[in-house]
Amino acid sequence: MDSYSFQHLDCPAWLPLSLVTLILVFQGGSSRKGTTLKGWSDADLVVFLDSFTCFGDQLNRRGEFTKEIKKLLFEVQRDRHIGVKIEVHSSWSPNHRALSFKLSAPDQQKEVKFDVLPAYDLLGHVCIPRKPNPQFYANLISERTSLGKEDEFSTCFTELQLYFLNWRPTKLKSLIRLVKHWYQLCKEKLGDPLPPQYALELLTIYAWERGGRLTKFNTAQGFRTVLELITKYKQLLIYWTVCYDFQHPEVSKYLRRQLKKPRPVILDPANPTGNIAGSNPKGWRRLAGEAAAWLRYPCFKYKDGFPVCPWDVPTEVDIPSQNYFFHIICLIFWLLLRLIFGKHSV
Repeated sequence: MDSYSFQHLDCPAWLPLSLVTLILVFQGGSSRKGTTLKGWSDADLVVFLDSFTCFGDQLNRRGEFTKEIKKLLFEVQRDRHIGVKIEVHSSWSPNHRALSFKLSAPDQQKEVKFDVLPAYDLLGHVCIPRKPNPQFYANLISERTSLGKEDEFSTCFTELQLYFLNWRPTKLKSLIRLVKHWYQLCKEKLGDPLPPQYALELLTIYAWERGGRLTKFNTAQGFRTVLELITKYKQLLIYWTVCYDFQHPEVSKYLRRQLKKPRPVILDPANPTGNIAGSNPKGWRRLAGEAAAWLRYPCFKYKDGFPVCPWDVPTEVDIPSQNYFFHIICLIFWLLLRLIFGKHSV
């Protein structure tokens, strides 16, 4: 099985047949991205259920599945013959979007956090890295609008999110791990609220792309670029057209609305409804202050005292202008027809 394939599992005996008849499980998180920090990792187990036939099912029925998983975990936890410790997240609620638990091996001083996320199989068997049918996104936008939920369905795009990062060079993944480590230090010092860690991962990829896409580069230079972008968070407008673009009229209209929202805006490359930067100006302000302090550290200077220069990276991606040429041609053609038929009738 290649690194982007779905893992097919038979329906477990402990799940009631009324709940599911087929399960597809896809593993995401840092353990699959290759950006795991030493001694700590996370894994997203996205479970696609064929009993979810629309986004509404995912929203309203996911609790049925997570409830059964929770029961099983408690049963396993009582088995003393298992050499790992299982901790189920205490703040679990009946219809929460995920069930979180942690596995730890006391003798190895290592732990892995798991999030089990039931999901609607919107994309079906999309051939990665082929671009999804834009109608998928049009349906997503329509459902999201009717349900009034913002970024509730990002789990449907886990495979695309993983592919977006997975093919990147090893050096970039090392830079992402460095940024994540810095983020964890900031979290320990500042606490919440802070921007999502995924936003910084995307910001790092963006900095590398606009900085030349080099497979070998100065790590301090890349790190400095990311920190400087964080200090300019009020100017950030970042998106990609790898999975979706402006060709489909409904998607284009929605994208333009998204990109007009207050900054920072960092759209999920796999899901246009998800502004990963979020509406958290306080969190960005606190993180930007810490980034500014770090930029004065000696690690951003050469031995001769000269500063390490960042890559030349813009804070925003240009938005393509709307093409009115076709509409103008149609209007001219319509006027000519009016003139011709008008004269003929006279």
